[in-house]
Parts: sequence; structure tokens; C-alpha cells
Amino acid sequence: MKTFNDTILKAFRGEETDYTPVWYMRQAGRSQPEYRKLKEKYSLFEITHQPELGAYVTKLPVDQYGVDAAILYKDIMTPLPAIGVDVEIKKGIGPVIGNPIRSKADIDRLGTIDPESDVSYVMDTIRLLTKEQLDVPLIGFTGAPFTLASYMIEGGPSKNYNKTKALMYSEPETWFALMDKLADTSISYVRAQVEAGASAIQVFDSWVGALNAEDYRTFIKPVMERIFNELSDLEVPLITFGVGARHLALEWNDLPVNVIGLDWRTSITEARSWGITKPLQGNLDPSLLLADWSVIEKRAKQIIDEGKQHPAHIFNLGHGVTPDIKPETLKRLTQLVHEYSQKN
Repeated sequence: MKTFNDTILKAFRGEETDYTPVWYMRQAGRSQPEYRKLKEKYSLFEITHQPELGAYVTKLPVDQYGVDAAILYKDIMTPLPAIGVDVEIKKGIGPVIGNPIRSKADIDRLGTIDPESDVSYVMDTIRLLTKEQLDVPLIGFTGAPFTLASYMIEGGPSKNYNKTKALMYSEPETWFALMDKLADTSISYVRAQVEAGASAIQVFDSWVGALNAEDYRTFIKPVMERIFNELSDLEVPLITFGVGARHLALEWNDLPVNVIGLDWRTSITEARSWGITKPLQGNLDPSLLLADWSVIEKRAKQIIDEGKQHPAHIFNLGHGVTPDIKPETLKRLTQLVHEYSQKN
């Protein structure tokens, strides 16, 4: 049996490591031919509902790229049907909600989640991976309340989140009721993932960058503090991440989280200059992986060099792997990160 590689957990905890560990958001699926072949037969929900298939897709990038962690293959929408949200993942669109939130009564109708019964297939996938298959940590995840709410209110993906913001501004009581409901769901869901074997948790607040800092402090930060505080007894690293949210980085630094994920708009040097002290994760622009290797290598080395100025840096992309990125590019990049960071 292989030795368990806990390098990334050390980096998450702020400890020095022999090299810069690396994983990629959306590393499982999308760009992999083996995954695309599976998708010819099964939908995303069908794959995640079969633990053997979910585990296979989750482990594939660990085997192919040599990354230092697996990220559980599932969707941030996964726990929502259990509380009464009618959600369907439509090809070319994304999550579509059949019963969007329009009033406090809609929120009152939502139920609670019992992860071991409602999403038992997720827990079985985690146990299968952590007890039998992986020699690196498994990262579990959940969607943050704002990002989940944006889908539930808009009815699907949005570019401007007008309906979400309108509800937030005009009906704060309704808004905070929804935040509390989604916080309860996320807390229960994360606890079950960790109890099943997940070694770290990333909270995806992917679209919260649509808010300004003042509104974040008023409408979002209290619920995020509650989530992270209530999960702190689990003693696993907690990571927060959002897109287009450089103006919120200092707000995140205040939260009881272990790691802050940066997108490509904010350099590690910039974040440190603002006084951010927590371990940082990121942050190569995924689009760069479609460029010539010389360009990728130069940018990746720059990020590694910046990260090495402080003891804890986890290399990642500034957002997820896109379907047009070649698997061999990710494998080569992983090797570069490992070898270059070890020498320098």
C-alpha cells in the first residue's frame, strides 16, 4: 500500500512543506476523455448517485495528473433536492430551479436535510474513496448561502443577480431566513462529509463577488461566520473561495477559516501586502492553460515564487478547469509545480 501524502494538509494548516502542493478546481470531469465517455451514458446526477462511478471520476485526476488532493465529484446543487428544491442540471445551461424563491412562504416550505439518508450516495462515495482508494486527502465541499440562494431566486444561472439583490435589499427578513435555512443545510452536509472521511472542506461562494464590501458585511458575513464557527470543532481545514471578489479578501481574512482561495484577478503578493495572513490558494488563470507552454511555465513559476515568500501556499487555478483544457497540460503543470517549488 502506498504511503499517505498529507503535504496539502500541512499547507492548509500553515505549516512549511517540502514543495508546493497542487490541486485544481473541477479537476474531475469535463476535460477528461474517460469522463466524456461516461457522460454519453449517464447524467451528472446519475454518476454521483452511483458511488463506484463517483469515486472513479473523483480519483481519475489523482492517478492521471499526480495532484496532492482529490476533490469530491458532485455539484453544489446536490443537497438542495433533499430540502425541497426542484433542481435540474440542464446541458449548456447549468442548474435550473423549477420552484424559485419568491416569498417568505416559499422558504418556510423548505425542509431540513439528513445527509446519511437523503444523500447517502455521497457519503458512500466518500467512504469508498478514503477507506479503499486514495493515498491523498479528499476535499469535500458545499455551496455558500449567497451562491445557492442566487440560483434559487433567479431560477438558474445569472449574469447580474438582479432578483437576488432585489430580495436582499427590499425584504431583509426574508433574506436572512433563507440564509439561515441554507446555513443549516450546509453545516449538516459538511459535518456528514467529514464524518464519512473528507479531510478538508472548501466552501464555494462562487458568485458573491457581485456584492460590494458593505453589503457583504451586512447581508453575508454574519452567516459565513456562523457556518465556519459551527464547523470549527471538526478540526479539518476550511477553505473559502469566490470569483471576482478581490474587494472581499480582507473580509475573508477576518472569518474563522484556514485558507483563502484567490482567483486570477488578485496576485499573492497583492493579497499579502493588504495584510492577509492566512494560507493562500491559487491562482493561475484557467485560460492560460490554452496558451503555449512557455507562457504557462512563466506564469506558473511567478505564482510559485510569490507563494514561496510565505510558508503556506497551495497552487490551484483561479477558477475551474474548462472542457477545452488538455489533460496532458494539467499533468505537465503538476510536474512543474512540484519540481520547480522543490528546487527553489
